[in-house]
Amino acid sequence: MSSKDGGTLARRDVLKTLATVASAPLSPNLAGVTAATAAATIVAAQAEPTPAATSTAPVAGYQSLGPDEAAFVEALVNVMCPADQFTPNGVDCGLATFIDRQLASGFGRGEHLYMHGPWRQGKPQLGYQLPLTPEQFFKAGIAAANAACRTRFGKDFDALSAADADAFLQDLAKGQVTDTRVPLAQWFNGLVYPLFTQACFADPIYGGNADKVFWRMIGYPGLPATHARDMVEFRGKPYPGAKDPKSIADFS
Repeated sequence: MSSKDGGTLARRDVLKTLATVASAPLSPNLAGVTAATAAATIVAAQAEPTPAATSTAPVAGYQSLGPDEAAFVEALVNVMCPADQFTPNGVDCGLATFIDRQLASGFGRGEHLYMHGPWRQGKPQLGYQLPLTPEQFFKAGIAAANAACRTRFGKDFDALSAADADAFLQDLAKGQVTDTRVPLAQWFNGLVYPLFTQACFADPIYGGNADKVFWRMIGYPGLPATHARDMVEFRGKPYPGAKDPKSIADFS
């Protein structure tokens, strides 16, 4: 087997693992920034103009992401999902669109989060403990990550080479890129990466997984997988319906 074949098969195995634990973080490490510190500094940081920012209005085709944010997210999903024989690049798979729609939705607005103080430092296993909506946290993280990129590389994330961008994301996940205002490891592991994996495997009606490309890759048939008898009969075997997955839209 050639190294190229080995690499693509390894990628398929990784995506199968992601499909099983789609919300698992890349790393358990979290930056040591308290909720109280974040409350005082991240919100203030949002009001500070960034050198490259010219507008915060959403870019055409997006509901939440402004110009710099859209550039960052598009670069991120293309690095995390480069085009190959299995999939187009991340943008063409709709991954940036999915993330944008989630940020613009009730999830992004924190509709199901308790958003009233006091903001005290919580245990890591308690999950999200910041006084920001997911949309605010996502955007604050982009600003902080871009600032870290400018410090390290002299340019924003979307201007990095694929190799540098990938290395930077790995360092983010390991907690090796820090910011005094934003807990970047928590931001990446707890918000950005889960949104990315959800974008890959969610029903296409939500914007990602265009043409059910990730379902086809892992042999997932879509809605027919909810049929209990089929699940028992085909457990551990290729499911015939996986060749033509069915989404919610196919049954509407």
